[in-house]
Amino acid sequence: MARVWLLVTLVASGCPRDVRPAAPPSPPLELTLFVTSELKGYVGPCGCSENMRGGVARAAHQLEAVRGAGRRVLLVDTGNTLFGQPAIEADAAAQQERKARALAEALTAMGLTVKATGPLDDARGAAFRQALALPEVPASGRFTLRLDERRSLAVVTAGDAALLVERARAARASGAAFVLALFEGPLADALPLGQRDDLPADLVVATRGRDELAGETNALSALRVPVVQVQSKGRSLVRVDLTLREGSPVTWLKSPTETRRELDALDQRIELLRAQVNDPSMDEALRQLKKGKLEEVVLRREALASEPLPTPGETSAATVRFVPLETSFPASPAVQALVTAYDRDVGELNVQWAKQHDPVCPPPPQGGARYLGAEACRSCHASAFPSWETSKHARAYPTLVAQGKNNHLDCVACHVTGWKEPGGTCRVDRVSGLDAVGCESCHGPGSLHVADARAASIVRARGAEMCVGCHDRENSPHFALDKYLPQVLGPGHGAPATAPAPMPPGPRSPPAPAPRAQPKG
Repeated sequence: MARVWLLVTLVASGCPRDVRPAAPPSPPLELTLFVTSELKGYVGPCGCSENMRGGVARAAHQLEAVRGAGRRVLLVDTGNTLFGQPAIEADAAAQQERKARALAEALTAMGLTVKATGPLDDARGAAFRQALALPEVPASGRFTLRLDERRSLAVVTAGDAALLVERARAARASGAAFVLALFEGPLADALPLGQRDDLPADLVVATRGRDELAGETNALSALRVPVVQVQSKGRSLVRVDLTLREGSPVTWLKSPTETRRELDALDQRIELLRAQVNDPSMDEALRQLKKGKLEEVVLRREALASEPLPTPGETSAATVRFVPLETSFPASPAVQALVTAYDRDVGELNVQWAKQHDPVCPPPPQGGARYLGAEACRSCHASAFPSWETSKHARAYPTLVAQGKNNHLDCVACHVTGWKEPGGTCRVDRVSGLDAVGCESCHGPGSLHVADARAASIVRARGAEMCVGCHDRENSPHFALDKYLPQVLGPGHGAPATAPAPMPPGPRSPPAPAPRAQPKG
């Protein structure tokens, strides 16, 4: 009883209670977020043109370099990652599935934080996608990553603007310090989101190009909420450097105006130099000089773009920039080994499939021509061969063999003649005689012309539309018919033979007539 009375007395006399002091604010959290968009099944550039951007091995090196500097790194993929088409033909299924696995392995090695799911990811079915076991944004459209005891980062995704706002609002209400909003639509439709006062997001990424050309460029709109579009097919990354302070909204830092102008000028110069390097009419010595200048300008741009900005000492801050994955950038050895294994395996898979299924191209329609190969043309058109044999068209297939990609379905179609055409070839292991970009690639199948050598029996008129099937924006981004065509023409092949020098007038040559006077008007 005495003890109880003593306790009551102490409380009544105002004895201070054991009140814990408020916890001090957490220290600033430094991290870097990378975003990839619409890889569309690309592990790397095909190499058909020089200085082609992209490749998961180059992207992986960027992440490794930042981690090596001691920063925490996150990687978000916006979907449409695994495949490039919504449906895969039977003969391509083995290659495309192997490529999807290679991409999944690469993303895992890069430390993928989360990926959204696009319709192209399910080209081989949802079960195949799920078996890859990549971390995905849940069906609810909201993913939350706990950064420490008090801060988190959220990724929300939707194809409807109102729904995206709702999911971003829920993410912010749950305490997310940074909200990344992935809008499943084109850039033009995403821009209004950046101007909305009711969107509680920090960055919007437009994740679906309206068409193939829409994904060719990086775009950044500095609105109330910044809106970005990143170059598709793994050619560029978005890099966001974050400093998160507890209880403080994110302030976007901008480089000085003169720096942004210089970056724009360097980007324009890079594109000009890339086009010049791929100009087939350029002298080789000059081409090498241009390549050296291109690498110099790329390094200058990267150094300027990566200059750190002063970070405010009291608020959360962020910077955003694009990282174009140029040819001169190093690659991650570990991820490059995954790509090399894919290149090796896929050729074996395609040959195995061809042997098991023995695909045969359909015959030409009744009375139609079939493909014979360039040698069938030599006996009558021998004068055309010297110029053709020195062209890249004649060496198209050996270049694939040298790279070990002659059995890749992504490549072989543009390096042989009559691929999957009626009367052509449909097996990667049976291209003998058609193993070049030969006469019939431009002039059409030649069996009718060999049987009847009239010009009327040539079944295809020459035109630029035949060229852009292979010299497209992806494989030949700087193609220009007026510059490329002269490289395959020559004496006996579309260009006049060298004219003989004029004979000097002899003693019996009549004098040249005097010019007639023109009547005055």
